[in-house]
Amino acid sequence: MREHRSEYPSNAQAVAAVARQESVGAESLRRWVIQADIDAGERDGQTSEEAAEIKRLKAENKRLREDVAILRTATTFFAGELDPRNR
Repeated sequence: MREHRSEYPSNAQAVAAVARQESVGAESLRRWVIQADIDAGERDGQTSEEAAEIKRLKAENKRLREDVAILRTATTFFAGELDPRNR
C-alpha cells in the first residue's frame, strides 16, 4: 500500500485499489496502514508494541488480583482456625 500511495489522488482510492488486488477488505487494509504508520512513527497513536505491553500488564494485573483474593480468603480462614474462642 505504501508503495502505491503516490499513484492515486487520495489514500481512500489507493486503499480501495490495493484491497481489491489483494482480496482483502478495504477497511481492514485501511486500519493496517494506519497502524503501520503509527508503528513507523509517522502518525500519533498507540504502537503495536505498546498495545501488546498493555494487554500483558492487564492480564498480569488480573492474575495478581485473583492471587490477592485467594490469599485474603486463606488468611481469614486460618485466622479463624487459630482464634482461641473457636476451641
